[in-house]
Amino acid sequence: MHLETGLILDMIGGLLMVPFLYLLTQLIFNRLEKKHSFFSRKLMNRLFCYHMFFGIIYYAYAFINPSDSHKYFTWPQNASKEWLDFFGTETTFINFISYPFINGFGFSYEMMMMLYAWFGFLGFVYAYLFFKENITLEVKVFKHIDLLTLILFLPNMHFWTASMGKGAIIFLGLMLFAYSIKNPKSRVVGLLVGSFLVFYIRPHVFLLLTVGGLIGFLFGKDSISWKKKALIGLSIIVGLFLIHDKILAVVHLNNSQDMLADFIKFTTQRSHDLDNAGSGVNMAGYSLPEKIFTFWFRPLFFDAPGILGVIVSAENLIYLLLFLKILKIDFLKFLRNAPVNVRMSLVLFLLTSFAMTFVMSNLGIIIRQKSMVMYFLFFVIYYYLAHEKTLSIKLNLTPSNKTNLAKAA
Repeated sequence: MHLETGLILDMIGGLLMVPFLYLLTQLIFNRLEKKHSFFSRKLMNRLFCYHMFFGIIYYAYAFINPSDSHKYFTWPQNASKEWLDFFGTETTFINFISYPFINGFGFSYEMMMMLYAWFGFLGFVYAYLFFKENITLEVKVFKHIDLLTLILFLPNMHFWTASMGKGAIIFLGLMLFAYSIKNPKSRVVGLLVGSFLVFYIRPHVFLLLTVGGLIGFLFGKDSISWKKKALIGLSIIVGLFLIHDKILAVVHLNNSQDMLADFIKFTTQRSHDLDNAGSGVNMAGYSLPEKIFTFWFRPLFFDAPGILGVIVSAENLIYLLLFLKILKIDFLKFLRNAPVNVRMSLVLFLLTSFAMTFVMSNLGIIIRQKSMVMYFLFFVIYYYLAHEKTLSIKLNLTPSNKTNLAKAA
């Protein structure tokens, strides 16, 4: 009875976090409304309720399924360690973030789950700003559906960013970086915080992020002098050199004498371990296109692992249908003159997909991992469709077309 009462009180505490986080969110929205005339508080409040609902769904899911969130709540309570002992990369950094809330403010597991769900929601806010600031046109897909709304409310994206763990924080870091890179001078804090979060949670993803940003920046068609591009590019390369040991340590290559052989050994073992974790797909005999297709679009209905897999399959079908919209010759022409953020997004998405195919052979982990980077593909698709719509509007406004319309009338 005592345990049941304690659980009920913890649940109530978790639920009481929601109105508090809602009020804090409104203060953030006040500032964003002043900075961006396009900002829709109504849409973002709907998104807040939607995402926090997924926080509750994931909490229920974690009751009957294995979830790392329980470990993330337990580890910072190690009495033999102080707060700074947890400052490090990957899992350790999540413990570092959680430590003051658990040990200082006495947050329960339920309260931490809601807090991390809110961190994930902030990632969606910056994703919205990233899309809306760069793409002013509304784009409809599947005849009548607003593409941005569809992207923002995809359920799988919310499920894996609504719990205590790496998913919520790295998604926030990636979207904050993507939003800030447009105006790095005025958003240097956001750029640094986003980079910091990505690096300390997944150093190898930070490597891909900086390489993607560097390629997009150097070869984008934005009006930036080559001197500035060279200076910034050199700064990025020097920065990567200074932290390369931490990045290589993630794949156990920091003391390697033969990086290629050791990397192949690591990826083979990692793939084998994940394959034995359940929901495995034998990707050893797959060609590279088959591996990438698996990472992007599986599971589909024929290989869906359980009820959750069926829901994810429906979402993957949407991904596939959206992807088909850029399989055109015109898309390659579009890329020639694409701005920095489009090229950066595409390079980051492709590099990450390529890297993940070497170590992913478990559908459950594939579903979770790809949620980090799918928004970069969506941004490229959205920008391209908006570009096509702009060309169509210009074509319909030419004098010759107006004359033809008048004759037809």
